[in-house]
Amino acid sequence: MPSLSVVIITLNEEKNLARCIDSVQEVADEIVIIDSFSTDRTEQIAREKGARFIQHAFEDYVQQHSFADGQATYDHILSLDADEALSSDLAQSIKVAKKYWKSDGYFMNRKTNYCGKWINHSGWYPDKKLRIYDRRKGKWVGQKLHERFTLVTGSTTSHLKGDILHYSYYSIEGHVLQANKFSTMAAAVLIESGTKIPKHYLVIKPLAKFIRNYILKLGFLDGIYGFIICRITATETFYKYVKAYQHIRSNRKK
Repeated sequence: MPSLSVVIITLNEEKNLARCIDSVQEVADEIVIIDSFSTDRTEQIAREKGARFIQHAFEDYVQQHSFADGQATYDHILSLDADEALSSDLAQSIKVAKKYWKSDGYFMNRKTNYCGKWINHSGWYPDKKLRIYDRRKGKWVGQKLHERFTLVTGSTTSHLKGDILHYSYYSIEGHVLQANKFSTMAAAVLIESGTKIPKHYLVIKPLAKFIRNYILKLGFLDGIYGFIICRITATETFYKYVKAYQHIRSNRKK
């Protein structure tokens, strides 16, 4: 039975970290926290819960995850964000998987709690994630956003029962602020890649995003919060393209 390192990256996560660590205690053979110099009680909580605490300057998510995996004692890793936790069903599934290990990577669904409500649609569930893997069989890839661990060709995978519980936003204001931040990062990716931004993208892309999430992905079944999520997500898409469009247009004038 392989030993499992639980790896968590943090920055000012005193609100979430204890819940995350508590949820993995029965499946973890060690818990490693990689922190980008938090100024709150993150370090104190991590040490009180018995985690190994390491500070490392943040460059981007891919680099931080790659560094974090390198600090783990064991090759088999469960990677979580501090605002996530294992459901009891998922914890049990992981215990069974450890006993009868058969795959190089394990997928699981992630369910998001938004302002106190669990979201079952809206393009947010099921949010399939590869979060348990043999670090020797792949690497972290991605740009400024949407980082992921990718297994090498020929690797085997399985899907575990249960959910990662994602406590994403405690307020709508927090979602709006994060959408603005993420849209800036996504715009930078478009700019760096040299992607052309036709004017009609500023209308078509956000509209398509809203239709996809609210209608095709059944966001309307999540009630008023489903509408809010889909609306902010569409606005984030608009911001991404309009920021990139403005930057490209300004550079052309220069």
